[in-house]
Amino acid sequence: MASYCWSWQRSRDNMCPMRLLNLTRGKLCVFLVLTSFFLLLTCIFASNPPQTCFLNRILASNSTAYMVCACKKIWKMMFARVWGHYRTILSSAKLDPKNHPEHSGKINYECLHTAFGLLDADIFNDSKMLEIEKGVKELNIPITRANRKLVASVNGGLENPSYLVFNSAWNICHARNAIKQFNYPALSGVQRHGRDEDIAFMSILELGQLIRSKVITSEELTGIFLKRLKRYGPVLESVVTITEELAYKQAKQADQLLAKGTYLGPLHGIPYGLKDIIAVPQYKTTWGSESFKDQVLDIEAWVYKRLKSAGAVLVGKLVTGSLAYDDIWFGGRTRNPWNIEEYSTGSSAGPAACTSAGMVPFAIGSETAGSITYPAARCGVTALRPTFGTVGRTGVMSISESLDKLGPFCRSAADCAVVLDYIRGKDPDDLSSRDIPLADPFAVDITKLTVGYLEDAEMDVVQVLRSKGVNMVPFKLNYTVESVQGILNFTMDVDMLAHFDEWQRSHQDDDYEAQDQWPLELRRARVISAVDYVQAQRMRGKLIREVKENFKVNAFIGNATDWERVCMGNLVGFPVIVVPTGFKKISDAPSNDTRRRTTITMGIYAPPDHDHVALALAMAYQSVTDHHKQRPPIDDLGPNDLIPNPPRAVVPPRQLF
Repeated sequence: MASYCWSWQRSRDNMCPMRLLNLTRGKLCVFLVLTSFFLLLTCIFASNPPQTCFLNRILASNSTAYMVCACKKIWKMMFARVWGHYRTILSSAKLDPKNHPEHSGKINYECLHTAFGLLDADIFNDSKMLEIEKGVKELNIPITRANRKLVASVNGGLENPSYLVFNSAWNICHARNAIKQFNYPALSGVQRHGRDEDIAFMSILELGQLIRSKVITSEELTGIFLKRLKRYGPVLESVVTITEELAYKQAKQADQLLAKGTYLGPLHGIPYGLKDIIAVPQYKTTWGSESFKDQVLDIEAWVYKRLKSAGAVLVGKLVTGSLAYDDIWFGGRTRNPWNIEEYSTGSSAGPAACTSAGMVPFAIGSETAGSITYPAARCGVTALRPTFGTVGRTGVMSISESLDKLGPFCRSAADCAVVLDYIRGKDPDDLSSRDIPLADPFAVDITKLTVGYLEDAEMDVVQVLRSKGVNMVPFKLNYTVESVQGILNFTMDVDMLAHFDEWQRSHQDDDYEAQDQWPLELRRARVISAVDYVQAQRMRGKLIREVKENFKVNAFIGNATDWERVCMGNLVGFPVIVVPTGFKKISDAPSNDTRRRTTITMGIYAPPDHDHVALALAMAYQSVTDHHKQRPPIDDLGPNDLIPNPPRAVVPPRQLF
């Protein structure tokens, strides 16, 4: 509890003219008796008595008994009022700062009530509030300071994770066994294109086949993507650090292994990027923030270890919005390759923009509340937000232990399945991670699935899946919890503040890139009580139970960026894959010939631990469409189209991601 306001008010010393504090009870009783008789005599002898019913009855009565009774009533009334006032002042004497040397003056009760009001706890009288204040100082604050000293001196939540562990599984005992490795389709007839740009937009499986057949080396491929990162990174403001030395080292190792007859799988020698909240030794991990832009963590993130063991080649640390909030970072604001007058939205801005622009074949991003779905939809890439707990998060900046998820940005759903296969699994240092028993998405029989479609679903997608033999039915996911967005904000903000307590206390938030984002959110979170946080988690449990009861289909499709759905999906922890489904003209186009476009996407949602179902449906859709294969117009915007500086496009009101 914060210290309360005290003020010295000498005028209050004379608040009682008779200085009742100096009266004994006996003197007070004598005073009350004399006062009552004085009032009675005044009523009897006054020439113009007050016209009150009670006094009129006294004056009109000839009964001595009635007069005595009336006198007693007056005495009781006066005693109640004066004695009550005496008790109030006596209580004030107990609260007087003279009796509490730790305070410099008298209590300002208005300030006390304001403080409790901020916690929606203005339910106590003055004496109880002082008891609380005393208890907070004597017990609560020493405990919280000791805890903070031990676990909160380092920002980012990289150490000392909470043991309040969230498990997103709906069925704790799984009937099926986990598939150790997916059975990837064998590609034949893959040829190397003549232009580097054509190579840059090939899928992981295609590039993997070129490397395996030694048509191209990992070192050559790495050089192609390093050039694109250097060329387009500054244009899109999407790259923080190019890891060139490490990339060539890892590429050479991949080539050497292959020369010895060792092939590690489809990610062998494939370049990729990491969102810059994921730690890699000897390279900066900036978290996108001015406060941490020179930070080097001697930590090897679990997801980086997994990709390194698969033979993948890290070519860059890609932009994260500052402290994983939106697309603003210390170096600028990341742009959408499909319309570079727009921003990419969401904190996984770098992974989305770089994958869309062919600067990396795939990238790893993260989501707490929309940071995969929003930028993937804006930039027109296929991206998977897996079931909560699928991918270990050791070495990754934490916002909320019960909400944070890592997932891939790729060219296709098949590529997402490949990457997921290599990064999933139990991380021994991440209490929430699990060995989730996923089936092989390449082996799912979609004709046995019943898939719902929401009112905002793209009907073209419904028709395509129906033509592939999927049973498509209208669907609505019902639940009664109305405060979904509020539950997410409480959970995320309080958890984030616990991880960046020292950052706020040292006023580093004053230097944050966007003051209406984390600084504002976390200042508000400072006065969310532990009771209210727990109540929010109880409401989260109610939401999960209701969603589980009403999830009557194998999967459903709908808008991937509906904010209510984003909040609900992240609180429940179920997976969604974002899939490009088309394009439309940009608003206020400078020319009818512009090649800039607004991407159209959809989300395929599945129950927790059923990522393979969402992946299988997305692969089925992409097997007969080519929206995911289109390339954004970075070099050629089209005739008569120039990007004004500064851009004309109005930045939409931000949302908490």
